[in-house]
Amino acid sequence: MRIMAICAALLTCGGVLLARPQHEHGGFMQGGMHHAMAKGLKLEQKVDDATHTVTLRVGPMNLPAHTDHMKMPQPPYLFWAIPFDGWLLGYTPRLVDAVGNSVPGHVLHHVAFWNQNRADFLCPNKEEHIFGAGSEMTNWAEVPGYGYRVKKGDRIRIETMIHNPTETSYDKVYLEVRIPYQEAPVGTKALPVPKNVYPAWIDVKSCGDSSYDLKPGENVTVGKVELKYDGALLGVGGHMHDYAKELVLQSSQHEQPVAVLTANVAQQGQLLSMPVVTFSETGGYALSAGATLTVTATYNNPTGKLLRAGAMGIVVGWFVPANSVVMDEMEDLRRTPNQASHQAIH
Repeated sequence: MRIMAICAALLTCGGVLLARPQHEHGGFMQGGMHHAMAKGLKLEQKVDDATHTVTLRVGPMNLPAHTDHMKMPQPPYLFWAIPFDGWLLGYTPRLVDAVGNSVPGHVLHHVAFWNQNRADFLCPNKEEHIFGAGSEMTNWAEVPGYGYRVKKGDRIRIETMIHNPTETSYDKVYLEVRIPYQEAPVGTKALPVPKNVYPAWIDVKSCGDSSYDLKPGENVTVGKVELKYDGALLGVGGHMHDYAKELVLQSSQHEQPVAVLTANVAQQGQLLSMPVVTFSETGGYALSAGATLTVTATYNNPTGKLLRAGAMGIVVGWFVPANSVVMDEMEDLRRTPNQASHQAIH
């Protein structure tokens, strides 16, 4: 097992990149919000060659009770340099304390992984958003035969936001994300390789900041993006916040919705989970270039007050291009980290 640790410093250590101040990036998931920065956090990477898994660990984070995300000191951006050529196959997030006990997912506002070496194929103004989770802590399970292609040295920016609306304080909390992977064949080694998938993030804020305010009562927000490639969705899930009701994804090429994702919430409105709808059994949900993808997020805010940056509405899926060679070789989907930082700021 290989182990690397990332200290919060402007250094590069063994191919793993370290924390930088949060103001250096656009923070699409944070909507340009400014927070006090939590200190003493690090990113630890464990690569298990025997099981072909990477486990990333962010922490420790202290979460006093009854503290919202606007008042909570937030982790700085951390950077992970991909240590191999190959494919990432899935993501399993969890929260634990210092001795490994589970911590409720509700204290995670969201986490987002961005590949700074690639542009989002739906929103090229953004870095490619490869993984995300919130309090629903959805497990991105492996889909046999498919994977997200990475190159050694690709720089992944990890953006984490925390809060604690509960009555219990939690100290020394760690976010762990377990990632199974497959390395690319070397030389004449002939192993079956996965088909390349592209993360599809269809946001009610289209290609802008993901966070938005919730006014009292019902909130219905609609966003659209245009698809430029033929292909198919293998499945979709969703990301919302407390007081969520549902996400609906529609394509201009079909009368019926692609998916209706009804939020599972507790009696007081706390988000518990979002469903996942899969199409892989039928070969995927076919879409053609030129289709307009529309996502509608519905919330019901019973608090009687405006909840600043209280909502997101994102349908997340795996997209398989019909012509993977053309899409994989698109020059405008590759960028350097410097280009990525510049575009994210502006």
